[in-house]
Amino acid sequence: MAFVTANWNPLGDVFYRKFDLYSEWMIKEDISNCLIAVAPYGGPIALMINGSRKEKAPNLRPVVEIYSSSGNRIISFPWKSGIVVHIGWTIVEDLLFIQDDGTVLIHDIFGTFKRHFSMGNEVLQNRVMEAKIFFTPYGSGVAILTGAFRFTLATNIDDLKLRRFPEVPGLQHPPTCWAVLVQDRQTKIVLANGKDLFILDNASCRAVTPPGLGPQACTFTQIAISFNYKWLALFTDTGNIWMGSSSLKDKLCVVDTNLQTPPKQFVWCNRPKSNNPSVVGIWDKLLLIAGNSKETIKFYQDEDVHLVPEVDGVRIISSSSHEFLHEVPRQISHECQILPKECQKLYIRKMQHLESSKRNAACQDIFRIASMAPGALLLEAHKEYEKESQKSDEYLREIKEQNLLFEAVEQCIEAAGNEYEPEMQKSLLRAASFGKCFISNFPPDTFVKMARDLRVLNAIRDYTIGIPLSYPQYKQLTIEVLIDRLVLRRLYPLAINICKYMKISEFQGASRILAHWACYKVQQKEEPDDSIARAINNKLGDTPGISYSEIAAKAYECGRTELAIKLLEYEPRSGEQVPLLLKMKRSQLALLKAIESGDTDLVYTVVTYLKNEMNRGDFFMTLQNQPVALSLYRQFCKHQEPETLKDLFNQDDNHQELGNFYVRSSYSNETTIEGRVAALQNAVDEYNKAKNEFAAKITEEQIKLVRCQFRLQKESGKTLLDLSLHETVSTLLLESKHKQAEQLYKDFKIPDKRFWWLKITALAKKEDWEELERFSKSKKSPIGYMPFVEICVKHHNKYEAKKYVAKVSPEQKVKGYIMVGDLEQAVEAATERKNESELNTILSKCTSASDQLIIEKINRAKTQILKK
Repeated sequence: MAFVTANWNPLGDVFYRKFDLYSEWMIKEDISNCLIAVAPYGGPIALMINGSRKEKAPNLRPVVEIYSSSGNRIISFPWKSGIVVHIGWTIVEDLLFIQDDGTVLIHDIFGTFKRHFSMGNEVLQNRVMEAKIFFTPYGSGVAILTGAFRFTLATNIDDLKLRRFPEVPGLQHPPTCWAVLVQDRQTKIVLANGKDLFILDNASCRAVTPPGLGPQACTFTQIAISFNYKWLALFTDTGNIWMGSSSLKDKLCVVDTNLQTPPKQFVWCNRPKSNNPSVVGIWDKLLLIAGNSKETIKFYQDEDVHLVPEVDGVRIISSSSHEFLHEVPRQISHECQILPKECQKLYIRKMQHLESSKRNAACQDIFRIASMAPGALLLEAHKEYEKESQKSDEYLREIKEQNLLFEAVEQCIEAAGNEYEPEMQKSLLRAASFGKCFISNFPPDTFVKMARDLRVLNAIRDYTIGIPLSYPQYKQLTIEVLIDRLVLRRLYPLAINICKYMKISEFQGASRILAHWACYKVQQKEEPDDSIARAINNKLGDTPGISYSEIAAKAYECGRTELAIKLLEYEPRSGEQVPLLLKMKRSQLALLKAIESGDTDLVYTVVTYLKNEMNRGDFFMTLQNQPVALSLYRQFCKHQEPETLKDLFNQDDNHQELGNFYVRSSYSNETTIEGRVAALQNAVDEYNKAKNEFAAKITEEQIKLVRCQFRLQKESGKTLLDLSLHETVSTLLLESKHKQAEQLYKDFKIPDKRFWWLKITALAKKEDWEELERFSKSKKSPIGYMPFVEICVKHHNKYEAKKYVAKVSPEQKVKGYIMVGDLEQAVEAATERKNESELNTILSKCTSASDQLIIEKINRAKTQILKK
């Protein structure tokens, strides 16, 4: 085990180790002459060669090179825009180029330009002196220090809102140092102006003093803020490092480095949940680690390096190496610091020697380092088991006696996650598996999940992939974001395999990745449309969650309209096809797809689009070829655009519908009698052209009625327009305009029966019983006299009704007498007709108390009828 701890360096109670992430390193550029940006979480590396020179020869154009973290070059391209002050990566691994005029250009990981934005006119006028890119809960932000020594911030470049921070009192030159701090979802700036320290926010600038920093502090020359924005470190020109909370209210420690010159880079290096914070600084060829200890760790470098802070450590990049520096987790130190065999006897003798004496602090440190943690004993037990040694049983007994076997297995599993080398991971997991065999109820989920996670991590750490995530970084990033980053790098097969291996749902995993692949595939312009469409369909098929319309939209954005149309043929949802077809100006095809879908709303959408885009003639001709669309459009025009409906009928020479249109128009649109008559006359003309004699005749009658109604209305002052012929006659009768009513009766040849019904109804309604009686005697009633009886009874006048019962036909006399309540006359009429059924009907109307005589009479009549 000695080789495992060979690169461990103690700092207080913890150890730090630095190891190579990749042995074969391909970046050979001198990073000291480059602008460099490295994305966190094992992200890509961007170099801008010759980019820091403000005055360049015309033929010396800066070159941008993007590498994976394993040193594989992704892309190299010349920079053709303005002077770049700063470059950096966003949270989604887009590369930002901040120019001195405040313009920010965004490129993807393959160097493809995406978009740009400006940081405002003030930045443009005063130019950019310094810039920083930072991460917030909202996204990626940009902070600018202008030549006027004012700060301008954008906390989210995807939702750009520029904020100008207040002026710093007494700041007449660039600040000594500054950094962006995010606290409580608010973005602030911490800056030092000599020995003064300020915190700026949206509305204020306040001076602060770090607690516990005595008179030895003079000028603050560097500021470092931790990855999670919880801690802050200050470097002074006296060589002191102050470490504390980012609120500057609590001090952790102050360390004297004995180095007065400010470091080139100054970053935090602390593991999550660690109680031993530390910072790392670079001085020329010296790398120094300082923490909560009087001691420091120093590494001497052979060349310039660049520090990349991570959530659990620091990546160290140079022209010849890519290393990772971090605090050794407690589990690993416990696992790996078991004593070598040759030291075990010495360790036992020392223990025996100290049993009877009080141990001092130095001895406690020795025994702590050499202590046998449960995980370390389990690891050693497994090794002895593989050697078929009985010592394995001794180690296991010792763990079991202390009831620490469960803890030992957990330590081995967790330690495996924090190891970078696969062989060490396997060794620790085998030890954990070995220990599980002696525990009856150990849950397997932890072991299985760690094994799966490590397999994924080892796959992405591979040199060809180049994403050297540590286990804490992986847990912080999440598997979903990792899949997104693999898709961003176009590593589709690996992403799909990981989704399947990690049992991610098809909708969130394979389907989404295949959709991204298809969107990338349509950008390959060297392949013909047919082969690309066929390849995409063969690969995607009917995979759930796949939207061919989105892929087609991407093809259209790339200028491949025909390919987009071919892809839309595979889209099963017409609602997704039609909008894109309209966007591509393929309106005829869009209309056809909308009709095939059977969705009337979709058809209306296309028809409305066509109406706005085409001239009227072409629009109507297009609809003529699609009867369904034409019918729907007619329905629309009927309620919304009647004049357009008229034009449609005119173009089709549809005289019947034109006649109908004029009839509707005469009542819905015309307010004058002349306009109404003219519209109806137009309807007559159209009906005649359509050879519809009946409709023409009826419409002529309507014109005649309208004129009569208008004349009568003027005479009586009563509203008659818009009434039917029957309603008009009834109204006149109710107004006692009998002559006018009879004139309409003659002019419009109203049938006698209908007119008599209308008149008796009106007279009864107005209770003009005398006129009703005179009318009944005017001539023989064509409707008989039973209606007179019924109408009188309906209006509760049985007295008048009795006048007409005698005139009722013999078949209806019994019914008439019953209606007026004369049961005796009803019995006589029924007896005269010798109708037993009518007698039974009368009998049902009688009551035993009051109609006893009538009942007896009915019974006698029935008896006589039966005898005969």
